[in-house]
Amino acid sequence: MEAPTDLLKFLRDVRLFTGFAEPDLIALAESLHERRLRKNQLLFREGDPGDEMFIVRPADFFGEMSLLDGSPRSATVQAEIDATLLALDRPGLQRLTDTNPRAAAAFFNALVHVFIERLRRSTHQVAEATRWGLEATGLDVESR
Repeated sequence: MEAPTDLLKFLRDVRLFTGFAEPDLIALAESLHERRLRKNQLLFREGDPGDEMFIVRPADFFGEMSLLDGSPRSATVQAEIDATLLALDRPGLQRLTDTNPRAAAAFFNALVHVFIERLRRSTHQVAEATRWGLEATGLDVESR
């Protein structure tokens, strides 16, 4: 089954998938399934078990940590409007890994880049908060 052109065009806009070769993007698209939510419907609550990530129409994604390690959800997600999400669950990811290792490698590589970006941003935020805290105490942070 080939993925529809409009789905591939949309996925190409999601930063996680921008570097995918066309065959890998098609393989990934075939591993996704739709989840429809009504306005105000809960997708999951903080602390719920999780095993899938979601892609939303503003070309963003969430839930990837639970997809990878099955960790409990770190937040509650509720639809503000009627929405259709694309979901990749653990069985879908395993299928992708088994049938198209190259596409799975592209997915994992893209996730690593996202995680590094988030880690760098978090490290910067911690450094800034620490600097502000030291300045607030009157310590000379420039003399180090």
